[in-house]
Amino acid sequence: MDIVWQILIAVFIVILTALVILKLYVESIKGKCTSDVDLSGKVAIVTGANTGIGFHTALDFARRNARVILACRDLVKGQMAVDKIQEETGNKNVLVMKLDLSLMKSVREFVKLFEEKETRLDILVNNAGMAGLPLTKTEEGFEVMFATNHFGHFLLTNLLMDLLKKSQPSRVVNVSSLAHNWSKGIDFENLRAEKDYSIHNCYFDTKLANILFTRELARRTEWTGIYTSALHPGTVRTELLRHLPLFLKFIGFFVKFFFKE
Repeated sequence: MDIVWQILIAVFIVILTALVILKLYVESIKGKCTSDVDLSGKVAIVTGANTGIGFHTALDFARRNARVILACRDLVKGQMAVDKIQEETGNKNVLVMKLDLSLMKSVREFVKLFEEKETRLDILVNNAGMAGLPLTKTEEGFEVMFATNHFGHFLLTNLLMDLLKKSQPSRVVNVSSLAHNWSKGIDFENLRAEKDYSIHNCYFDTKLANILFTRELARRTEWTGIYTSALHPGTVRTELLRHLPLFLKFIGFFVKFFFKE
């Protein structure tokens, strides 16, 4: 029995040592922004900015003196994020506006109100997203994950195009994911999940849609002064995975040890 315990302890120490080394390696290769660009006079929209990647993007823009609009579905959480950003940066030119990207009606209402208040748009960050939802249809008949991750941002960007052109040089940044590589190809006859539905394939397809949209938008705006790009943010600790099944959350609990904070 003593030998068994010694072996178990030795295995535990080896595994723990390997995890620590791997964690240190992951920390050493994390990307870091070294830009000191000032954004005074610039106006930025960040969708889904009350938490996670969107929040820290908005926080960084505020630190650079931009006027930042947090486009959020939940105004209460959005205002809490605004208060925190203002407190940390001293930038009072930060506000929240209602935007539910799963509803095209909400996207149009957001743009109408934004254009009534603002005269320019320099940066649009299409960040908001969701994953792991069971099949859910919006009141407009769209599958909610595809609507949120792609259709809403597609419409939002196109409705804001005149302001982006007016404010050139301007930028559109679409937050995609490495997961777009796992898409089997978008079925354009099944965009509303009419035939079948897979939680994972739907998410992969939305991220591929982000990439395809970015490439085509970049082609069409090549000579307009609008710079379009897509990005994979890496593995980041966000609320994106909150809808996943319990067993996947259990696995994710350990995997998150290596995620960016």
